[in-house]
Amino acid sequence: MTQVIAALDVDTIKREEDLLRSLKGVIVWYKVGLRLFTAHGKRAVDLVRRHGGKVFLDLKLHDIPQTVAHAVHEAQKLGVEAVSIHLMGGPDMVAAAAAVSPRPKLWGVTVLTSMTPKDVRIFHPGARVPTLVKSLAKSGWMHGADAAICSAREVDYLRKQFPHLDMKFVTPGIRPKGAPLNDQVRVMTPGEAAALGIDFIVIGRPITHAPDPRKAALDILSEMKACSPHSLETA
Repeated sequence: MTQVIAALDVDTIKREEDLLRSLKGVIVWYKVGLRLFTAHGKRAVDLVRRHGGKVFLDLKLHDIPQTVAHAVHEAQKLGVEAVSIHLMGGPDMVAAAAAVSPRPKLWGVTVLTSMTPKDVRIFHPGARVPTLVKSLAKSGWMHGADAAICSAREVDYLRKQFPHLDMKFVTPGIRPKGAPLNDQVRVMTPGEAAALGIDFIVIGRPITHAPDPRKAALDILSEMKACSPHSLETA
């Protein structure tokens, strides 16, 4: 059952509300990321909730354990359903965030979908994207993260590496066939992601920058339904 998260990567409350009105009844999950949250903070989150949506607060928290734990606590007070943390912050940071109670779901970033094999070699000359994703995803799962954020292209690999773990996956870098890649590198189509049974896919510009966002979202859902081995839900 694959669920769609529409990325509200816009800079005004008016544009956010226009999208929420257009997508109401089609999309339930929305990503409030760095751009929108930096511009409008709590107001941007509250607007999604007033329209009946669920919020994925994508701030990619990465700091010392206590600071991240405090930030997760504040995210809980905002009423968001999920918040992202950088798994490169280390096991102690993840564990501190996971220990917050109550808290939103913790979705752990492995390797950004904009990064190439050349990019990850900055960490170590022999670093490879799949092995780095594998190491971070396992560490996140072992220390309390509720899902791993990675490229959809790494999901099948991770499932084979950890067949005994009930890992959940959130995948950005989803682009319909023929859509511009923009700054994404490791991408997959919505239908391919649905065929893998990925838990959540994050889609931004192909929906939010479309002439008719509602139609674009419905077309994506239709593609996913045709490819999914499971019944598709949007909530």
